[in-house]
Amino acid sequence: MKSISKELISEVIKKRKSATHKGNYGRVLLIGGSKKYGGALIMSAEGALNSGAGLTTVATDSVNINALHTRDPEIMALDWKKRDELKNLIVSSDVVVCGMGLGLDDQARDILALIRDSITLKQTLILDASALDLISQQKDLLPVNSKLVIFTPHQMEWQRLSKIKIADQTDQLNQAFLNELVPRKNAILVLKSNHTKVYDQAGNIYQNPFGNPGMAIGGMGDTLAGIIGGFCGQFTPNLATVADAVGLHSITADEIAKKQYIVRPTQLSALIPAMMRKYEK
Repeated sequence: MKSISKELISEVIKKRKSATHKGNYGRVLLIGGSKKYGGALIMSAEGALNSGAGLTTVATDSVNINALHTRDPEIMALDWKKRDELKNLIVSSDVVVCGMGLGLDDQARDILALIRDSITLKQTLILDASALDLISQQKDLLPVNSKLVIFTPHQMEWQRLSKIKIADQTDQLNQAFLNELVPRKNAILVLKSNHTKVYDQAGNIYQNPFGNPGMAIGGMGDTLAGIIGGFCGQFTPNLATVADAVGLHSITADEIAKKQYIVRPTQLSALIPAMMRKYEK
């Protein structure tokens, strides 16, 4: 097992070349945000935007779009009921992030099935929150045709999906279930806890030594999913890039916690660009 380090973060975050444009830094689509949980989707989208995604688009319940555009005019939005347009967006994106505030109703199942049937071997797929719970209920909803699939559960979501109780979530059992779940061996698991671990299917594990209890607040994981999406859109989508996103998320929270008792996810997201400049190589 390796520890995520500041040196690793600097290896991944590259200085941008002058002759580039927004298309060089990833088309990231985030899908989620039911009427009740629109904030989860907005925080995730801000994570992708602030971590450098070239083009950030969300598909969400229409009730969330005005709030999103008021906060972040840089982010494009689509009413997720427009299924033909949504399918086209899925196919044309470099990275698809799904699950934040998605919900567990029939509409949510239909959206996950659309992703399953539309995702291609050229794309990175990140599954978070509700998407993982839906798959735990119905395994055939798992999209298997992406180039890379990244799972970002907290320990209880992983328990529901894997049936491994939190107390029994050892590295050996976690990797064994990941291999069973994704036989193509194109998956990465980000198992969120006070010391998050990042697994691939070649037996490699990174542990996050950063973070603080001020991060124990709703929306922190949603923001992380968006940051992972932003990183995978502009850097090589692999284990080191995902581990880097996890580490920078926590280092940024540690910077805020020097002066505050709690760390709001929106504050963390807003500070990410400055922290990326600090650690760019």
